[in-house]
Amino acid sequence: MFKIEIVPYTLKFKNPAGTSRGVYIDHKVWYIIFKNCNNPSHIGIGECAPLPDLSCDYSDEYEQQLKSFCKTVEEKQLVDSASLKNYPSILFGLETAMRHYQQQSWQLWDTRFSRGEEGIKINGLIWMGDFSEMKSRIEAALEKGFRCIKLKIGAIDFNKEIELLKYIRQQFTPEELELRVDANGGFSYHDVLVKLNQLAELNIHSIEQPIKAGLQKEMSYLCRNSLIPIALDEELIGINSYVEKKSLLTTINPQYIILKPSLHGGISGCEEWISIAEELGIGYWITSALESNIGLNSISQWCSTLNISIPQGLGTGSLYLNNTPLPLEIKGEYLWFDPEGSFPGINKIING
Repeated sequence: MFKIEIVPYTLKFKNPAGTSRGVYIDHKVWYIIFKNCNNPSHIGIGECAPLPDLSCDYSDEYEQQLKSFCKTVEEKQLVDSASLKNYPSILFGLETAMRHYQQQSWQLWDTRFSRGEEGIKINGLIWMGDFSEMKSRIEAALEKGFRCIKLKIGAIDFNKEIELLKYIRQQFTPEELELRVDANGGFSYHDVLVKLNQLAELNIHSIEQPIKAGLQKEMSYLCRNSLIPIALDEELIGINSYVEKKSLLTTINPQYIILKPSLHGGISGCEEWISIAEELGIGYWITSALESNIGLNSISQWCSTLNISIPQGLGTGSLYLNNTPLPLEIKGEYLWFDPEGSFPGINKIING
């Protein structure tokens, strides 16, 4: 039998993280700790990491809701994913805490990644900034060995962003370097196709969420007519039932979907998205959503069960000054887990 404790924690960004929706300076998360009543060393930790301006389950009452759900899980001694499907960040925290508790190991699934035998290929993430900031970040990512780079666009003048992408293409062919861009819904529908055509000239792999979510008819048109493959991200938020998921993907028929367990239904909800996408011939990849290393480890371990060969979006663990130390390390363009590594700082969280 276990009891549940909740530990709030505020992550501090090393540098302000800019998106088309604003700039993040810090990020409040809640760690969920399952503790065995008879053996205090038998624990399970999960992370609830909602994004206030994005998560469908975030509100001013978030912490109270979390406490209420934790109380129910404690009483039933199980996580009922069906009852939590409209609260993806809470579901993700609870189901991964339960997984950790049951496995009694940070190796949440038995894969080559969890055994430290292979890494997961990831993209380098370039946050929004002014021209010189983004240029220096791009050069740093290339020097580290990334051969897939994702740029957040939509914050500076579009022509400047095109100039940045041309600068990269002058140095690397599409075979040498894959370029992805993420507009975070920042483009206007009336001129988005013109911009997509300009981007297509630079051999862009894909663009995430070119226009704001909720415009299914318009997004469907773009997916049929864009010269660049389109990936849905924000469009999936708040779509939590199987029927709604299938309807959305059938209507829009994107080339890709991007799955973030904290936003898109936890692990179980993302597996539902994957089953529908595979049925419809839609590609996908997995991305973290600014979780600390505890959430990132859960996502990465699960991702490694999917046998996806394309680069994943799992490089956000290095963004914070005070991240929770876990044996996750980026080497070149791969994320690695060391099962023999140490876990400094975890006891501080466990013991408050």
